[in-house]
Amino acid sequence: MVKKVIFLVALITLVIIIYSNHFFNTFQFDDSIAIENNIYIKNPGNIPSFFTDSSTYAFLHRYRPIGLATFAIDYQIGRGLNPLYFHLDMFFWFLAQLIIMFFLFRQILRKTINHAWTDWFSLIAVAWYGMHTANAETINYISARYDSLSTLCVITSLYLFIVFPKKRRYCIYLLPVTTGMFIKEQAVMFAPILFVYVLLFENNKSFLDLFGKKGLSLIKQVFQKTYHAFIVCSVLGIFVLVMQTKTYTPVGIPFFNYLITQPWVLLRYFLLFFVPINLSPDTDWKALNSVFDERVFVGLGFIMIMLFIAIKISNVQEKKPISFGIIWFFLSLLPTSSFIPIPEITNDHRMFFPFVGLALGVVWSIGLFLIKTNNEEKTKFPFKVSLLLILVIVLGTNCYGVWQRNKVWHTRESLWYDVTIKSPQNGRGLMNYGLIQMEKGNYDIALTYFNNALLYVPYYPYLHINLGILENAKNNVKVAEEHFLDAIKYGPLVNVAYYYYADFLERVNRQRESVYYAEHSLVLDPTHLPSRHLLINLYHDLNEKEKLKKIIAETLHIFPQDSLSQKLTKDLF
Repeated sequence: MVKKVIFLVALITLVIIIYSNHFFNTFQFDDSIAIENNIYIKNPGNIPSFFTDSSTYAFLHRYRPIGLATFAIDYQIGRGLNPLYFHLDMFFWFLAQLIIMFFLFRQILRKTINHAWTDWFSLIAVAWYGMHTANAETINYISARYDSLSTLCVITSLYLFIVFPKKRRYCIYLLPVTTGMFIKEQAVMFAPILFVYVLLFENNKSFLDLFGKKGLSLIKQVFQKTYHAFIVCSVLGIFVLVMQTKTYTPVGIPFFNYLITQPWVLLRYFLLFFVPINLSPDTDWKALNSVFDERVFVGLGFIMIMLFIAIKISNVQEKKPISFGIIWFFLSLLPTSSFIPIPEITNDHRMFFPFVGLALGVVWSIGLFLIKTNNEEKTKFPFKVSLLLILVIVLGTNCYGVWQRNKVWHTRESLWYDVTIKSPQNGRGLMNYGLIQMEKGNYDIALTYFNNALLYVPYYPYLHINLGILENAKNNVKVAEEHFLDAIKYGPLVNVAYYYYADFLERVNRQRESVYYAEHSLVLDPTHLPSRHLLINLYHDLNEKEKLKKIIAETLHIFPQDSLSQKLTKDLF
């Protein structure tokens, strides 16, 4: 065992090395909403309200209070918006997950076969997972901490369930997954995963037994060992749904189109485990329009074949970890790849959780082959060297892939340029790269990307906002106003659409109109500080003393350290 621990430490060290160029990567994508512009994480005193006050997570819509609390803690430790401390925190728990995974896999494999190599294959499975290129999409994306931490909680609960059987009646093993439910709702899948584990490894039954004469009796036996998990996960799952903001609507993608596309998406995730190429934080995949699309049949065929394999081999003792890994893969994807539409058809950070099971199943498939052929002629020295070389190539190419993906995530410009290459029909990606060019003063380049984006997302309010800003910067005032009005038309609940139009109106000396739109922006988001500053300046210029006094008082109540409000309070009142 000492030798394995040494290799585990070596593995952890190698993972640290390949991720060493990611710690100073900037905030990206939804980090701007969850972290950079989130006023509530700046005061640790707000942490209790994350659990009870919907206004503190209204901009996120989803109820994930512990995830938000970790951002607040990182903000305090780093004394501000320093990405380094956010990355260090997230990476520490990733390493902890890898360590727990090793001991979890070790427990599972030892239940199937008594062989000296099981620990080594547990280590290889963790190595493949820890160095997997696709997982860099999660580890680099600070807001994807919801995925990584909830996955850690599920793994930890399963491990505690296995190693402390006599303590199960106290339900201590449920503490991690309970925590996970307050991080991301995907942790609810712990209950069915646990059910499958107990069925295969503790009751020593197969999925085929569920369809036999004693199937109902078997389900009852397994449920008696796992019902605590189902109760906790079900109750917390309902609670999380209730606590979501009432204005939350999942997505504009039609339910049917989302549903028929997901089998094809599942196949994509599966193939990316073996060949992690064309990774993109914002893909240009679109929902399928017809059930008769051949991709629907290919995806459904893949699912049926994999489930057939999982069911068929579940009655063979030494192959149960493979069956378990396959089912883990599908169960963990149910919250995002089933009948609940989510804004993105596919997203690379969603692979983090299902790849745990896939790593176990794939590596143990290889392991069984090696164990069974160990004494045969072909397993002599040249064959073993060849297998070792293949292993080095697989892990080495993934290590290189992680290093390169870390570089892509380094800046907003490098990330969004990569998106335009990998996902050339992604309107949001084209817009974001154009926005970066606009900020650098490259207006013509920015306009080219914005116009290309219009081809794919003609009704995207943020695109029209940026077009309005760009045209105004080029003194095309009339065209700019048309885009600002289109932004409001296509995004009537997007507060910044009103804010930027109000800012535009103020700049062209139409203050009275500007007030109306700035006030509407605050109705939609009372915490939007730029709207407050704009209104403060407008009320001051229009000599609206009572309104000025009121908004300054409200602003200081929400932002006690707001310098503009403090200055005006001192100067005017």
